[in-house]
Amino acid sequence: MKMTGARMVVEALAIEGVKCVYGIPGGSVIPLYDALYDAPFAHILMRHEQAAAHAADGYARASGKPGVCICTSGPGFTNILTGLATAFMDSVPLVAISGQVATRLIGTDAFQESDTFGSSLPAVKHSFLVRSVEELPSALKGAFEIAVSGRPGPVLVDLPVDIQKAEGEFIYPEHTLYGNGRLKMQTDLSRADEAAALLRGAERPVILAGGGILSSGASAFLLRLAEKCGIPVATTLMGKGAFPEDHPLSLGMAGMHGTPWANLALSEADVLFAVGTRFSDRTTGRLDCFAKDAAVIHGDIDEAEFDKIVPCRVHLLGDAKAILGTVAEKLGKCVRDEWTATVERWKEEYPLSDPGSADFVPSSVLEAVRAAAKGRWPVVADVGQNQMWTALFYKTNEPGTFLTSGGLGTMGYALPAAMGASLARNRTPVLCFAGDGGFLMNCQELETCARYGIPVKIFVLNNSALGMVRQWQELFWNERYSGTTPLSPCRFAALAEALGVPGHTCTSMDELEGLLPDMLAAPGPALADCRIPREELILPMVPAGAALKDFLYRVKV
Repeated sequence: MKMTGARMVVEALAIEGVKCVYGIPGGSVIPLYDALYDAPFAHILMRHEQAAAHAADGYARASGKPGVCICTSGPGFTNILTGLATAFMDSVPLVAISGQVATRLIGTDAFQESDTFGSSLPAVKHSFLVRSVEELPSALKGAFEIAVSGRPGPVLVDLPVDIQKAEGEFIYPEHTLYGNGRLKMQTDLSRADEAAALLRGAERPVILAGGGILSSGASAFLLRLAEKCGIPVATTLMGKGAFPEDHPLSLGMAGMHGTPWANLALSEADVLFAVGTRFSDRTTGRLDCFAKDAAVIHGDIDEAEFDKIVPCRVHLLGDAKAILGTVAEKLGKCVRDEWTATVERWKEEYPLSDPGSADFVPSSVLEAVRAAAKGRWPVVADVGQNQMWTALFYKTNEPGTFLTSGGLGTMGYALPAAMGASLARNRTPVLCFAGDGGFLMNCQELETCARYGIPVKIFVLNNSALGMVRQWQELFWNERYSGTTPLSPCRFAALAEALGVPGHTCTSMDELEGLLPDMLAAPGPALADCRIPREELILPMVPAGAALKDFLYRVKV
């Protein structure tokens, strides 16, 4: 069938089962937007291109399917680039379609031209610069295949405006674009027996579960292995939700702001089984002290991660389901009462929150929201202190219910990602926790929430500071608060109301608990500006350059 390039894009997205796309129109995508007018899927008009990428990212994480975003050329693309880098660092499948100036103008510094292809390369798995309408169907098919193959990630299709208007024969490939198995996932579990033998003989084993568990849908396999062998499970920030946090074997999150017992267990382990993690510096702390007495088994889908950061005894290459399932088959049931008793003692010795702590603090806010929501809705955290408070105090028990920007640490991520997650789950309410600094970076999307009635429930943990940097200045820079305590005059409830979202301000637990029932029951979005103390720190904390076991800790009084 003959059709324009713009119409080919719409047809391809429909064939791929896309339910909604996120974007903003501009000069170089007018033909594409004309084709979208009759599309069988929804287009969500965002208010900033970065937010469009984050919304597609949230959609992908919540659904397990590639998110799709659209932008115009030049500033449209450069705005979206941060969202692509965010998805790339966290291995999120994304397809971005950017408009480009006409092919004859590429390289001439034309109006709204940027080197989209060149500048995208460090932030995506692959970039296509489409040069003819004939190659467009294959490029689109390839984008979706590459995004989900192996280690997932974002893919860019840069589409000149004249190609959008040109006509050609639309033949959408049914099979893989790349032959000879180039996109086929590689697997090598030949050393699974060795891994099982190490775990069988271990006295103090620990599993470190990363985001790869969630990407591969391997949470049930992880639970089965942990229970069968009595192995405590710590998660990375990206792995939160891979293992139920109310389970007796759960250690919670490990790393710079991890639980004391997770960090102590990693420090004392004699065998560490790490699956689906790349050993981020925020997880390991000082490298020469990380699991220094442990034989490390590393299972991952990306061979490039082996020995990149942490030297390992055994490598297992493949999907997390296959890795965990194969190793579990080779293990008998084990009980390690002494080791689990030690972990329980650490939990009692280092409680995360003291029942006698002050009233209106982040832990109390998060626990109250979780109780009111009955823990049934996905949670999206922004970046900074609010992110770490949410990771520590908001327990998640199901995969795909905690979303955040881990690798890039992108402030402003939470609100648009929460919108994408809600739409991915048929408008399920989503809880959004953000600091006042990060929230202001994409607060314009309140208007988008209101326009589409997306039920995102926003809680601004407002300490009138750029809290994480302020904390470092307090602890390590002699309390020289340069640029972090702006005494913002922003009234978030009034801002929300101005953009069409019901807003509330609360300064006590009584006020918060009083507004939660109506706020959570409202059919659309709502915002609560929670005025927490500026001096509240996120602890525990492993100082930069310190070992995991050398964390700062205090019990609130």
